[in-house]
Amino acid sequence: MRVNKKYSCLPAEEKGIHIINIRAIEDIGYDQHESTILNSLSKNPDADCKYGLYFRDGKRKVDYILVYHYKKSSAGKTLARRAQQNDSSVRSTKQDQPLPGKGVQLEMGESEPHMDYHEDDKRFRREEYEGNLVEAGLELERDEDTKIHGIGFVKIHAPWNVLCREAEFLKLKMPTKKMYQINQTHGLLKKINSVIQKITEPIQPKVAEHKPQTVKRLSYPFSREKQHLFDLSDKDSFFDSKTRSTIVYEILKRTTCTKAKYSMGITSLLANGVYSAAYPLHDGDYEGENVEPNDRKLLCEEWASYGVFYKYQPIDLVRKYFGEKIGLYFAWLGVYTQMLIPASVVGIIVFLYGCATVDENIPSMEMCDQRNNITMCPLCDRTCSYWKMSSACATARASHLFDNPATVFFSVFMALWAATFMEHWKRKQMRLNYRWDLTGFEEEEDHPRAEYEAKVLEKSLRKEHKHKETDKEKLTWKDRFPAYLTNFVGIIFMVGLTFAIVFGVIIYRISTAAALAISSTPSGRSSVRVTVTATAVIINLVVIIILDEVYGCIARWLTQIEVPKTDKNFEERLIFKAFLLKFVNAYTPIFYVAFFKGRFVGRPGDYVYIFHSFRMEECAPGGCLMELCIQLSIIMLGKQLIQNNLFEIGIPKMKKFIRYLKLKRRRSLDHEEHMKKKQRYEVDYNLEPFAGLTPEYMEMIIQFGFVTLFVASFPLAPLFALLNNIIEIRLDAKKFVTELRRPVAVRAKDIGIWYNILRGIGKLAVIINAFVISFTSDFIPRLVYLYMYSENGTMHGFVNHTLSSFNVSDFQAGTAPNDPLDLGYEVQICRYKDYREPPWSENKYDISKDFWAVLAARLAFVIVFQNLVMFMSDFVDWIIPDIPKDISQQIHKEKVLMVEVFMREEQGKLHMLETWKDKDKRKGENCNNHSPRLSRSHSGSLSSCHSYPLEV
Repeated sequence: MRVNKKYSCLPAEEKGIHIINIRAIEDIGYDQHESTILNSLSKNPDADCKYGLYFRDGKRKVDYILVYHYKKSSAGKTLARRAQQNDSSVRSTKQDQPLPGKGVQLEMGESEPHMDYHEDDKRFRREEYEGNLVEAGLELERDEDTKIHGIGFVKIHAPWNVLCREAEFLKLKMPTKKMYQINQTHGLLKKINSVIQKITEPIQPKVAEHKPQTVKRLSYPFSREKQHLFDLSDKDSFFDSKTRSTIVYEILKRTTCTKAKYSMGITSLLANGVYSAAYPLHDGDYEGENVEPNDRKLLCEEWASYGVFYKYQPIDLVRKYFGEKIGLYFAWLGVYTQMLIPASVVGIIVFLYGCATVDENIPSMEMCDQRNNITMCPLCDRTCSYWKMSSACATARASHLFDNPATVFFSVFMALWAATFMEHWKRKQMRLNYRWDLTGFEEEEDHPRAEYEAKVLEKSLRKEHKHKETDKEKLTWKDRFPAYLTNFVGIIFMVGLTFAIVFGVIIYRISTAAALAISSTPSGRSSVRVTVTATAVIINLVVIIILDEVYGCIARWLTQIEVPKTDKNFEERLIFKAFLLKFVNAYTPIFYVAFFKGRFVGRPGDYVYIFHSFRMEECAPGGCLMELCIQLSIIMLGKQLIQNNLFEIGIPKMKKFIRYLKLKRRRSLDHEEHMKKKQRYEVDYNLEPFAGLTPEYMEMIIQFGFVTLFVASFPLAPLFALLNNIIEIRLDAKKFVTELRRPVAVRAKDIGIWYNILRGIGKLAVIINAFVISFTSDFIPRLVYLYMYSENGTMHGFVNHTLSSFNVSDFQAGTAPNDPLDLGYEVQICRYKDYREPPWSENKYDISKDFWAVLAARLAFVIVFQNLVMFMSDFVDWIIPDIPKDISQQIHKEKVLMVEVFMREEQGKLHMLETWKDKDKRKGENCNNHSPRLSRSHSGSLSSCHSYPLEV
């Protein structure tokens, strides 16, 4: 039997490898490209290939893995045997025809078993695609003798010439031989830096990449013509594993499978199930005995461990292993967490100031003083009775912890903090760009997505069916109009659903408060407000967490039906939709408490009702700020604890446990496979695929909103965010290192659209905090009373000033309390919080002049606060340069040095050319100085003298 030269193979019974016979494929009508895909031949390969990190020869490194499902059907074996027996049969010519498995009939006996044409179609596409990869210069090796039954792996290696070619195409900056000194600080700054380095030495990670550098290699875009500029002494390590996988992925994306008008890159093949996965390999194991040192193990010890939570992150090593995009995320998260430290300290000081001055706060002392004997109007109709203001003493004292003059200062501080944070990050980003050789890097247009290509193909086929001559097709707004309309309607519906749920919680609060008020026990009536608030917030939290997951899926679906052209467009549109929906979902209940609750209540005798039966809620006598604080703290802490931490830990663990049970069941079926040691690519296949950075960023952006938007009501928000982020960094690190497949390294010089979202939240925070201080808190009414109405310049009498009077005889029929003598005496005048005329006035119960004075002061404060803080933020933005001075100097120095290198190279060439000319001239002179008696026999040597320059 003749051995097929296109594949090296072993008998199936010896190796258990699925052999694809080329002769049989050609009989079906598929002509395979000339390629060499090597099967696994070594009898004891594991020691040579380091358990899957190298090819079977132990020399070629595995840069990428393609995974596919296959079936060892009896039909396939029969087909292979028959094809080998019919070796002399006529081979079909290569021509355009439908893909195998679709309408192609085999000239085989009717007794042959029925073939799975769908599986054959996938196999033929894989064969053509892999052949095209080989033509592109990649080297492949297939392995189907794996521990995972029914799964085949294609190992890909990029040889040196391919790496050089693609590095030049991608304009990858690589270090040259030229090294230069980095500018060092001098004098006092140098001493300060040395002291800081000694102090922070215990919290620095023990990795070589994190040590301060005094010299740096000059980088230049790789060029095959200028290889002499680069240090190629060790070609194996010149391109690291991250760069190699990036290069291979670029080849995979642009290599197509074009049978029968199909144009499919790796994304299309993955989407259509031709391949089930594609990923680069991790460097090795991160735990266990006798594990060779590798970057993954180092990251696990110095970064992805809770024991090093107090240390800086080894950002350069993270970038080296995962790429710039993921490195920038963790760098941003580290800067954000560091900046939360001063914000937390100031927040704690503001909170302690409130605790220290609570006993000196005159309004809360007046509310708690039982001698004032202020009788308040009922909080609900019929079932609620009159109550003493002193019963709300605890709420009033607690409100002062967060509603005091220091919170105004803290709001201004946080607005400036947000501006400083953004500027600090821009400067840090520029330092990283310089360190990572990303200066001058411009993102090129990405390859079209699989779904976009499929839509374009469908459109072109429709036009061809109508016999229309068309140029290269593309999707227009008319093609996407149904998707745009669906997006608009879907987002409006989701926002409406969020509002409806918040409205439902409001109805719950009102009805529950009325039901609890019927309780005959005084203790039950006194705890109505706390019970209703706590249960309603918990309901809100559960709904927010559920809707967050739902909205994430809906946002992805809405983006998919739009069919964006590139992955970058897809990601930006997905981020916008997901952020919009999750922002509305998270903050709508908080906005209600901050700006709407207690605003549209009405007054005793003329209350506002919902559905003609439920009375609108009122704020507590101390204001709604305390309730806003409770709402904000529970939702923020609940989201961080449950959604960010428990979900991130629990769900991967659950998935891992399910995979373990499946593998255990398979092992019980096949004991022989169980005894094998897994290859590296098999271990990585069982890890979770990388789903992108959008969920990680979204968590932090929503948290950033909690920290900045309503910080006037909850000064401890930065502290809780800081504690969460300390855990979050190590949790995400552990997930990336141990739980996820290694993502493809992506070059990026910034965090993209997230920076604009952060800036937008920072601007919005100024406006919202201005309204919270002026309308939700009592800060402005206190100032107005202090400077306009106080008789002795103190806050004595402020509580009485904010309360209006109501004559109980003016209650509407059926709304008066059922038990008017609940307090032990008959009530004729009750008080309620509002600025209205008394019942003995001519215009009784009309809005008083005090209301308009306070409203004018509130609006004036909003305008002044907003413009002042915006100006200060812009001033901070202007005064801090985006690019640090030392970095701009180093970038300029690099350009000058690069010019010098090329000038020297040109001078060297000119000098060499002049040397050759001088030699040529001297040679000519020597020939001319020969004796004229030269015989004709010497003419040959003379001509050889003149031919010398031509040869050179």
